[in-house]
Amino acid sequence: MPELNYKKLDWVVVGLYLLLLVFGWMNIFSSSVKETGFLFKLSEKYVMDLIWMGSAAVIAILILFVIPSKVYPAISWPLYVLMVVLLVAVAFVGKEVNGSKSWFAIGPFSIQPAEFSKISTSILLAYLMSKYEFRFSNPKDFIRIALVIGIPILAILLEKETGSALVYLGFLVVCYREGMTGWILVAGILAVLFFILTLVLSPFAAILILTALAGVTTGYYRRKLIPAAAVTAAVVTLLAFLPRLMRIESLSFLGRLEPEVWAALLTGLAAIVLTVSSMIRRRSTVRNLMMGFLLGLILIFSVEFVFEHVLKEHQRARIEVLLGIREDPMGVGYNVHQSLVAIGSGGFAGKGFLGGTQTRFDFVPEQSTDFIFCTIGEEWGLLGTLFVLAVYLALILRLLASAEKNKDGFVRIYGWCAAMCLLMHVVINICMTIGLMPVIGIPLPLLSYGGSSLWAFTILLFIYLRLDMEEKSY
Repeated sequence: MPELNYKKLDWVVVGLYLLLLVFGWMNIFSSSVKETGFLFKLSEKYVMDLIWMGSAAVIAILILFVIPSKVYPAISWPLYVLMVVLLVAVAFVGKEVNGSKSWFAIGPFSIQPAEFSKISTSILLAYLMSKYEFRFSNPKDFIRIALVIGIPILAILLEKETGSALVYLGFLVVCYREGMTGWILVAGILAVLFFILTLVLSPFAAILILTALAGVTTGYYRRKLIPAAAVTAAVVTLLAFLPRLMRIESLSFLGRLEPEVWAALLTGLAAIVLTVSSMIRRRSTVRNLMMGFLLGLILIFSVEFVFEHVLKEHQRARIEVLLGIREDPMGVGYNVHQSLVAIGSGGFAGKGFLGGTQTRFDFVPEQSTDFIFCTIGEEWGLLGTLFVLAVYLALILRLLASAEKNKDGFVRIYGWCAAMCLLMHVVINICMTIGLMPVIGIPLPLLSYGGSSLWAFTILLFIYLRLDMEEKSY
């Protein structure tokens, strides 16, 4: 092991980290300080945040200068198992906050295991995927990685902590970088799209769109795009007339089933025939597309069950408000409505530090935690929000560029994992704040108030900085 050259430490990442930390504290102070002025009490969030920042600095120093980097691959499995156990345990014995049982209460402090589980998962993924013999084409390797990502997601969903579970989807991008087929990413995006289409339009409309997509895609891969597009257009047009045909008296027997059922039966039968035919002719692409189509039909018909019986009432309400299915500005849509008012009122340059009325008079709940971005928008305006986005973008791109330069697979993969965790948190939180996603409760990294989040992102980043510094010392 070489002697560490601390001049190789990525001070740009450290600087961006500190910049977010200081700016975050300013906005936490603004959103929580009372008219009586500054009071040094532990009950005040801005005071507690200083304590969390001081402890985070100690953690960062220990990681950089004390803990050897070779520890992380060695403890990857034990650490991962420990975090999974904690994730399951907190769902049963944890403290409930806003309907989510995801906190261990230790005296006046609370710790959220879900925040730290991203670190253990990142380390284990880096350890497994950096092995010389690892290949995504190997079913055993693929299943192992799927379980490593999937088990914490299921445990976190057990806590009703949907936001933290969504962050894990960022690891799929890391898997894609390491050789996983892009079809899995495409399938995930399409699944979300058709879930939304089924809710907003109807199952019948979603089946027509799915049929059109499958037909055109199959034609493209068979290099017969124009003939396939013509046939697909004819099929979709005929299917679109099913509801009218069912009103004809001589065809009244069709009315025994809903239009979407007839459409699924007809297109599903055709897909099964094409699947069998492609297997005989060894056309794997067509086979996979048709199997994907059949899975799409199953998804469309399962949307109603999932929406009505799996999602909680408040989750359904938030999705309906987001998709415009119903309006509820004083109910479940209150937070987002007030957040948009706060951000919009900030204008170009904002109302100034401590000058936000929405912030000062607590119109937006959780304004120092999940909705801190609206504090920034109101007091610092468009310039402030662009500044925050620019700092996050610079930090994430710096991590990715640095990771790509590393010859050590473990360091590279861990760097990608850290960057994707940051990216997912930023995207989900800001989209939630401006009404592009349901309110699912997830902090803005290094800006939102919260000890667990601050510690977790500090550990996540500084482990990479230590690994990267050691790699550059060779």
